[in-house]
Amino acid sequence: MREAWRLAVGTFTALPVRHPQRVERRVAGLAMLLAPATTLPAALAWCAVAAAVAVELVPAGVGAVVALLVTALVSRALHLDGLADLADGLTSGHDRDRSLDVMRRGNTGPAGAAALVLVLLLDAACLTVLLGDPAGTALAVVALAASRLACAVCARDGIPPARAQGLGQGVAGTVSRAALASVAVVVPALAAALGLLAHRLTGDGSGVTWLPATAYPAAVVLVALGAALATRRHAVRRLGGITGDVIGAAIEVSLAAALVASTIALPHV
Repeated sequence: MREAWRLAVGTFTALPVRHPQRVERRVAGLAMLLAPATTLPAALAWCAVAAAVAVELVPAGVGAVVALLVTALVSRALHLDGLADLADGLTSGHDRDRSLDVMRRGNTGPAGAAALVLVLLLDAACLTVLLGDPAGTALAVVALAASRLACAVCARDGIPPARAQGLGQGVAGTVSRAALASVAVVVPALAAALGLLAHRLTGDGSGVTWLPATAYPAAVVLVALGAALATRRHAVRRLGGITGDVIGAAIEVSLAAALVASTIALPHV
């Protein structure tokens, strides 16, 4: 477990950590499952920004951008790079080898730039709403952690690597179907428990309620999982497998989808 923690923190954050002494398939799979826990530093930063917004120290829009900036710094913008590379690769044509070659180059083209701008604008718009409200902040933190479930979704058993080197090759197929199914059940349940706790602390919400208020955090997690699955399926269909860029893109797409779901849910919580 210690080796998996080191691999997860070293891969998904910029925090200094010792290199794992060994990286075998079991360690890699555990690291993918532990990815949501690596959002703790960014989640704490989001809560601090929300507190600053609450006391009117900074405007909500500025706070949203600061939250995204801190998240990018903590993750070394690794996931944003993956989003840009995948967008460029998938728009370069339908030839698998050409797409992988474009992704490997690392230089951002028009499609990648557009994907980054649009996704970050969407994230910022959602966080402007969410971080101005305690319940919204809780939903945003759930969305942040849930977006990292994309790592396990992409590393599921039976999903091959798209090429013979890189992060994708190291983690592809390392998460069993049973482990992924367990995570897909346990994490929404934990989110629902968080929703129940927040609901009891803050009292009843107002407005039209489509679901019990405590169910919305779980729904946000399920939206994140669905977005990750859709991204992975499209990438595998086009590329024949996953790469590190696919994992990064799945994280960013999941985060954007979960934040949108959180923004929609907020009036009903």
